[in-house]
Amino acid sequence: MINSELSHLRGSPFDALRSLLDPLNPAQGFEPTLLTIGEPQHKPPQLMNDALRANEHLYGKYPPVGGTPGLRSAITGWLTRRYALTDGMIEADQNIAPVNGTKEALYMIASVITERAGHNQPKPVILLPTPYYHVYHAAAVMAGAEPVFLPAGPDTHFFPDLDALTPELLNRATAFYLCNPSNPQGTVASAEYLTAALALARKHDFMLIVDECYSEIYDKTPPTGILEICAKAGGALDHVLAFHSLSKRSSAAGLRSGFCVGESDIIKTFLNLRNFAGAASPLPVCAAAAALWNDDTHVVENRALYRQKFDIAEKIFGSKFGFYRPEGGFFLWLDVGDGVEAAIRLWTKAAIRVLPGKFLSVADSDGINPGDPYIRIALVSAPEDSKEALTRLANSL
Repeated sequence: MINSELSHLRGSPFDALRSLLDPLNPAQGFEPTLLTIGEPQHKPPQLMNDALRANEHLYGKYPPVGGTPGLRSAITGWLTRRYALTDGMIEADQNIAPVNGTKEALYMIASVITERAGHNQPKPVILLPTPYYHVYHAAAVMAGAEPVFLPAGPDTHFFPDLDALTPELLNRATAFYLCNPSNPQGTVASAEYLTAALALARKHDFMLIVDECYSEIYDKTPPTGILEICAKAGGALDHVLAFHSLSKRSSAAGLRSGFCVGESDIIKTFLNLRNFAGAASPLPVCAAAAALWNDDTHVVENRALYRQKFDIAEKIFGSKFGFYRPEGGFFLWLDVGDGVEAAIRLWTKAAIRVLPGKFLSVADSDGINPGDPYIRIALVSAPEDSKEALTRLANSL
């Protein structure tokens, strides 16, 4: 009586980490420190709380699945400012789907764009990078597709090698999930790379799903967005969906507010499905989200805190463990030789939890897991707390 596709899901990397470390005692004499989850610890902007309080009387109303006109307008305005788009390229009522956090939306969208295979027909495929965000894999499996993992290592700036994809594989694809900036590696795709990916999507008729949730946490240069590439190609949004969230941009993970932008027919169908299976954002949350998208000052301040932590990490690690300053996002991806062994040592010797790269990756046909040598470190705490934790970590590796 249980859907057999569920047996193909890979376990959560955090479940794997608990199985690895929970039986072990953390080192005595230290406050246990978690550097595992990308949950920003910076204080959310006051304007968010102000908007929630000012609209708290609306909690008694059912919210529309498409959000409010004010929220869609704020999102459209931010996209136009951020990516220097022409007025009218993004239509608030045609191209925007507000969502209750992008995690469930990234999962649900695969079912919208994937036609299940008929009897005795090969499954469609959904392309995923490895290392990867585990939701992408679950989305592919439960949409009835075959997940195809594409290695994303240092030789290709931690993005899949587009030239290695065969026409036969691309013709079977319904979607290609791409995270930019990359998670966990913190690299940024070039405009040329995104242009090539979009050309493949349009040539082979699959959806390019670009997870841009880390786009506003960057070191020096704002990451190019897929909408910029669309604008340069004439402004059409066919074969493109981009996802954005306030969780990282505004340190508002608990607000559970984000959006999807892209091809209007897909957005319309997506919203129709969400009428049945999606959780709509409460009206006070819509008001708070609109206030956040309308304000860029707090984002600059937030980004400055991450740059401080990049500076701290650079001073502590230098060139050790293959350290490099992340171009975007807030993770460190360190080569420690054996990520699992390092995670055990850091917990038992320094009371620090990190995530082994192995838990974010899958082995290739030769049994080689590209994440084996790495650990992922989330720089989400305040700069002074991050300095103490990274110093303790470096001294224990």
